[in-house]
Amino acid sequence: MKKSKAPSSRRAEIQQLYQCYASGKTTLPACALLRFLHKEQMELTANEETAESLIDRYEIEETARESRCMTFEGFLRYMESKDCCVFDQAHTSVYQDMDQPLTSYFISSSHNTYLMGDQLVGKSHLDAYVCALRKGCRCLEIDCWDGPDMEPVVYHGYTLTTKILFKDVITTVEQHAFEVSAYPVILSLENHCSQEQQEVMAQYLISILGDKLLKTPLDHPTTGDLPSPNKKKVVVAEALSDLVVYTTSVKFISFSHSKDNQNYYENTSMAEKKARKLVKASGPDFVQHNQKFLTRIYPAGSRTSSSNYNPQEFWNVGSQLVALNFQSLGLPMDLNDGRFWDNGGCGYVLKPAVLMSSQRSFDPGCSQHNVKPTHLLLKVISGSNLPVPRSGKALDPFVRVEIHGIASDSRRKNTHTVKNNSLSPHWDSHMNFNISVPELCLIRFCVRDQTGLLSSDFVGQYMLPFSSLKKGYRWVPLRSRDGCSLDPASLFVFVWYS
Repeated sequence: MKKSKAPSSRRAEIQQLYQCYASGKTTLPACALLRFLHKEQMELTANEETAESLIDRYEIEETARESRCMTFEGFLRYMESKDCCVFDQAHTSVYQDMDQPLTSYFISSSHNTYLMGDQLVGKSHLDAYVCALRKGCRCLEIDCWDGPDMEPVVYHGYTLTTKILFKDVITTVEQHAFEVSAYPVILSLENHCSQEQQEVMAQYLISILGDKLLKTPLDHPTTGDLPSPNKKKVVVAEALSDLVVYTTSVKFISFSHSKDNQNYYENTSMAEKKARKLVKASGPDFVQHNQKFLTRIYPAGSRTSSSNYNPQEFWNVGSQLVALNFQSLGLPMDLNDGRFWDNGGCGYVLKPAVLMSSQRSFDPGCSQHNVKPTHLLLKVISGSNLPVPRSGKALDPFVRVEIHGIASDSRRKNTHTVKNNSLSPHWDSHMNFNISVPELCLIRFCVRDQTGLLSSDFVGQYMLPFSSLKKGYRWVPLRSRDGCSLDPASLFVFVWYS
């Protein structure tokens, strides 16, 4: 008898599940598949029809398909498909209420959008705008300065960054604004131009953007609220007074001053240090301020290498425009990507109710939230096809699971390290977390290669909102440092929460 090839560890895991539900039979009938969907995958709305449609989709063997059964090969194909992804596939399209005022959303926002590198000698490039827009970014920054021949230019003032023409930036925005999202784009114009060149800018905005430019207030009841994202247009922010309709920038003085004096169409921009002080000193006031007004947070000027702060601390108080350097890879951009995969990647994600309640004040700095915490159990079972480093040496991989939320919910746990196995490492590691405000949390699975006693290298990661986490046996599609798919590299996990 020919000896069959030993199944890789993930196949062994899936084989076990399959046999458990096939109860000794050679194939899995639709009713047993349905039992698996209900019991393990918590797909409670699944019915006989759901099971049969999965058989039609994933079973290749004719006879099995005709008798409404699944072979192991079909079951494996299903278990490694989008239908078993850890990210809820219903959230890959716009599913949230898009008729709330703009203040009710987190809005994907970029800082110094024109830069491809650092803020001192980096290159300004139109591609940077294209990249940001293709990532679903909805708030772009344009630093405008007087240029030769009455042509305004865009660059980082008083530095050696290269210059690009303002008219080319607006043309690029016009071409790419609605490629991946139909919802409004906010242009944050940092304006250093003379009166004459401001007029040139205004002309370009009107002539290039045409009807995509919002020039007059939209018809909506005068509730003293900003319009909703459903009013799909390009919006211009923070400059050129005649064209600013909804987002006039004003200096922030204090929360009580804003309460008494700020208009709903005025927003405040502040650097991370000032914002961080306000979060620490008066978190609940900040949350309430952001129920009524738009707040834009941007990285400190001292970050000359264009590094980023952790955006989570400002989402925790409901700031809508938490602006990051999109060209700088690492954890902050992973968090931003994870936050905005949600709601179809449209760049607008509804803030959770806890940040919008006028009855109960929310303090992200406090760990007791008078609610029973959510208990999350994650079992990191195995990995598959992990990318091997350039040296070609097999990895010594471990998985770090991180929870990012309010301070008291944020923690991380590691599996043990598996020696010398990139193809099918097996951890079978159980992790328990108690989470008091899950609706603000992001979960990150990060695979690392143990290179020394205390050192490890990044291999791949995946970040998603807790609210998009599916229960049951799931696979986690790994991404590279720059957010690209590392397919077929993935993790196999079991998720449960109550």
